[in-house]
Amino acid sequence: MHLALPARKSTHPPPYAPRTRRFPMLRRSRVQAIVIGLCVLSAVLFLISHLGGSDGVPSGTPPVVIVTVLDQDNYSKAYIDNIKENRIEYARKHGYTTFFPSNTDYDLAGAPSSWARVPALRHALTKFPHSTFFWFLDQNSLIMNPALTIEGHVMNPIESLMIKDQPIVPPDSVIKTFSHLKAHQVDLVLSQDRDGLAHGSFIVRRGEWSKFFLDTWFDPLYRSYNFQKADAHALEHIVQWHPTILSKLVLIPQRIINAYSPGGPAEESGMYHDGDFVIRFAGCDQGGGRDCIKEADPFSKQWRTVFHSQR
Repeated sequence: MHLALPARKSTHPPPYAPRTRRFPMLRRSRVQAIVIGLCVLSAVLFLISHLGGSDGVPSGTPPVVIVTVLDQDNYSKAYIDNIKENRIEYARKHGYTTFFPSNTDYDLAGAPSSWARVPALRHALTKFPHSTFFWFLDQNSLIMNPALTIEGHVMNPIESLMIKDQPIVPPDSVIKTFSHLKAHQVDLVLSQDRDGLAHGSFIVRRGEWSKFFLDTWFDPLYRSYNFQKADAHALEHIVQWHPTILSKLVLIPQRIINAYSPGGPAEESGMYHDGDFVIRFAGCDQGGGRDCIKEADPFSKQWRTVFHSQR
């Protein structure tokens, strides 16, 4: 019996043919799906970024936070409510917000209660991490001209407002304000009265620098040191001896954000005039026959009239 033999290979094999992809349509569709997916993802990310606001700022974030520390132990409820309403009405008009901590909210380690403004601002930076400007306005003050905004009245024209080569502590401090700062370099806006830096109304821009500044100001060494005017003199000290702080500070005319009522430590140029942004009853809590509530009363009626007329 003969077994079948395998067929003999042809001596003339077919010409060489290159290998082809097994599933050309499948691979092409996969590439198309990836491209489409990337396009959809890019569109979603674009929409999220624009709905959330520019630079990652959530929509609805207030650009300005007004910080006022309240002394509810030594002032009547009616007076405190009037101060709060003044800020709230103004903030509502411009899309800002307010922050009203108490001077007893923070551990000052025995330091005067005026120091509470520093941790209050630091607290506000944490509570409102996306807001741009933080305006500290002392309790014994009233916003009198609601038509003015922090951006339009102060920050946008800051280069035209800044007082250059000005002694930090008048009249003849050898440490002076810088003469070449640009608007984007300004992180701290203050004014002066006849005694020195006036820190009852000032503006801080959000950022790592502002945190450094406030942490430096609140250093336990400064709080425990027997400065005659506590936090006010501590501020003057760090501004003069820390170039990193001085390099971000500008002084502006007092009446721009800090006009005083008669009796305050201001030259005539710093006294309140009708139409000014703010009036402060500076020093009204220091005795000498002055009474903060009585001084504020006629201006409380005035701001309500002005606010209502501009609605």
